[in-house]
Amino acid sequence: MKRGLKPLALASELFVAFLLASIPARAQHMNEKDSPCGNVAVTVDLFNCLSKARDSSDAKLNSLYKTLRKRLDATDGERLTVAQRLWIQYRDANCSAERKLYEGGTASSAAYLACLEAMTRARTKELAVTYAVKLK
Repeated sequence: MKRGLKPLALASELFVAFLLASIPARAQHMNEKDSPCGNVAVTVDLFNCLSKARDSSDAKLNSLYKTLRKRLDATDGERLTVAQRLWIQYRDANCSAERKLYEGGTASSAAYLACLEAMTRARTKELAVTYAVKLK
């Protein structure tokens, strides 16, 4: 009976090893094709690059948001404000969860910044598409 369990145990161990080997060494957002810091390898340089990229993405989002608020009527502007505040809560919670995946390692802060930058960049694109009619 013990002999029948060995192949199953071996298969389970191989499956777990395969899963662990497939986990990327760096945070997913840092591995995206359009990541602004994808070619930076040194941790401190990566952190600095991601901080600047996050700030830049945030500035672009804020600029678009201000433009939209000026062009929307009061009701639509308030709806956008409510949606944006909820989105910020979602982004922050999502990126905090991603950071926890790398807790204890040097990639934790970089993962958080990369997530913030990527989600903020995506939100800017989303708002530009959604409100394109108001941007003409």
